[in-house]
Amino acid sequence: MDEQEPPETPQLYLVTPTAFEAEVFAPVLARLLDSVDVACLRLALASEDEAALSRAADQCREVAHARDVPLVIDRHIQLVERLGLDGVHLLDGARSVRDTRKTLGADAIIGAACGTSRHDGMNAGEAGADYVTFGPVGESDLGDGSRAEHDLFAWWSQMIEVPVVAEGALTEDLVGSLASVTDFFAIGPEIWRHDDPIAALQALTAPLR
Repeated sequence: MDEQEPPETPQLYLVTPTAFEAEVFAPVLARLLDSVDVACLRLALASEDEAALSRAADQCREVAHARDVPLVIDRHIQLVERLGLDGVHLLDGARSVRDTRKTLGADAIIGAACGTSRHDGMNAGEAGADYVTFGPVGESDLGDGSRAEHDLFAWWSQMIEVPVVAEGALTEDLVGSLASVTDFFAIGPEIWRHDDPIAALQALTAPLR
């Protein structure tokens, strides 16, 4: 693959809370998207209830598309076309990228979460993923405690043309240190736990300004 330098300033990739009331969250999302330039929005509901997912997707799609922000959904490949979404974020590394591309077609956005595995990331890119995410990059009690380190992003940004996303337990210091070696920061839990998520996002991304 061609060598590629990441952009000088990484873009923001916003991840929704894993649970929310669609009608309550929509105006909060609208204010945030009006305040901060966001490249992509991911619907990350933990629910398996199709009706709840549909309500949330409808609300988020209306807000996002009005601001020309694409909306992808975690996991639920079959809901992408039905709900008028722009793509899917796969949580199983490279395993289902190729089949998902066949299902959704060339225009869909397909992302792959690859944990800390350079191998999974390379396979996902070769299978047709539009981007890969590595993480967590910070200290987290989730998973097995492994982290996606700076060296992984530095190697990827020098060697691989597929855009890379840094995600998971981000801090202001990590945003500053990874800014030169990643294309996007995926931000969600870091801001939704605060009463003012816009202020929290601005503080977290202060090193980018």
